[in-house]
Amino acid sequence: MYFADNIKFLRKRKGMSQSDLSVVLELTRTTLAGYEKSVQPPFKTLIRFAEYFNVSIDALVRYKLDALSEFQLSQIEGGFDIDVTGQKLRLLTISVSDEGEENIELVPVKAQAGYASDYGDTGFIASLPKFSLPFLPKDKTYRTFQIQGDSMLPIPEGAWVTGSYIQNWQMIKDGTPCIVVTRDEGIVFKVVYNQVQSKQSLLLVSTNRLYKPYELNVSQIVEVWQFETYNGFEIER
Repeated sequence: MYFADNIKFLRKRKGMSQSDLSVVLELTRTTLAGYEKSVQPPFKTLIRFAEYFNVSIDALVRYKLDALSEFQLSQIEGGFDIDVTGQKLRLLTISVSDEGEENIELVPVKAQAGYASDYGDTGFIASLPKFSLPFLPKDKTYRTFQIQGDSMLPIPEGAWVTGSYIQNWQMIKDGTPCIVVTRDEGIVFKVVYNQVQSKQSLLLVSTNRLYKPYELNVSQIVEVWQFETYNGFEIER
C-alpha cells in the first residue's frame, strides 16, 4: 500500500508544503503529517485526496507513483489508470472438464467479435468448443484462437493458434508472438515488443513484411496470450 508515499510525492509534484495542502483539504498540518507517515485515513478523507489530485483511489493506494514515467502519470491523471502498469489483476473466465482439469476453449473466427465483448461471460465461454493438449504443462491456462489473414506467415490463414495467458503485461519479452484481444480491433496475432513502461503500449509486428508495425495502447487491450503451438484442424459448430 503506497498511500503515504504517494500523497507526499503528489504534494511535492504540485510544489506544495504540508501547510498548503492541509489548508486546501481542510486538515490540520499534524493530521496530514501523520498520513504521510502511514497513519490510515478514514475513507471520506481518502476520497478527498483522490479528488484533489485527480487520481483514482485504486491508483492512490496500489501504485507506486514516483516509480512511473511522466507519461504514465499523465494517463492516471487523465483517468486511464486501468492496467496502466500492465499489472492490475484481470479475472479470467475458464471452464473445467468433468475430471476437474481446465479446458482449452477454441475461439473460431465467427465467434471472435462476441469474444471481444463477452470474454468475461461464463455462459459464452461455456458455449465454445473445447479440447485438450496433454503435452502442454499443467501450470498455465490456455486458449486457442483461429487466425485470419496472412500477416503471420508461415502460419497460414485459418490455423488454430494456442496461447498461454499472460497476467502481467510488463513481463512480456520483446519478440514474443502473442494473441492480443483488443476492444476495437478484434483479435490479432502478432510479434509483440513491450513498451508498457515507456509508452503505455505494445508494438505489434507482422512476420509478413507487407504489413506495417503499429502501436496499441494498453487501454485498448483486453487479454494477451503467449504463443505456444498451432495446428490446422477443422471443427464443426
